Amino acid sequence: MLEVYFGEIQSGHLEQVGYDTYCELLDQVVKETKGIKTTEERDIQIDIDISSYIPDTYIEDSSEKIDIYQKIALCRTEDDIGNVVDEIIDRFGNMPDELNNLLEIARIKQLCRNTPVVKITEKKNRKTGSQNVVFYFEKDKFNPNVISSLIKKYGTDIKFSDAIEPYITLFLKKQTEKELIKNIKEFLKMF
Repeated sequence: MLEVYFGEIQSGHLEQVGYDTYCELLDQVVKETKGIKTTEERDIQIDIDISSYIPDTYIEDSSEKIDIYQKIALCRTEDDIGNVVDEIIDRFGNMPDELNNLLEIARIKQLCRNTPVVKITEKKNRKTGSQNVVFYFEKDKFNPNVISSLIKKYGTDIKFSDAIEPYITLFLKKQTEKELIKNIKEFLKMF
């Protein structure tokens, strides 16, 4: 299917690196071709259990859907996200929750770029139903001075690990998707 939009070779590259990374690489090549200086960004990985996609019932045309995915993947600021939201609403009407969640993930990635966080994963406890969110940090950029403010705010709901890849686990009670997104964003704003 992807071959239709990108050609067989590009489609193979897309499957190997993932859509977000492919869009970023493509954007970087276009900028370099135009002589625009680019800086390499950290790859931020978000692995949380929320429905975040563009439903077929909202945008049926695959090429329009890919265009919107690409615009979301290339967002770097809140203004970029706002412009994409305006365009989506203008073209397709009110957005479904799944698409709002996708845009919230773009916001979370944008927040991560201003912190030493490189990866966020969610781990559910099947026995208690609680949700643990693990924030992984770049070792060289993790500031241990932030720990005291985190302890003041979260108390025993956080756990620190200064492993090869430092991480902080945030223990949450069972959350709705919106609550989970809100809590992740609030945590990131502490940095």
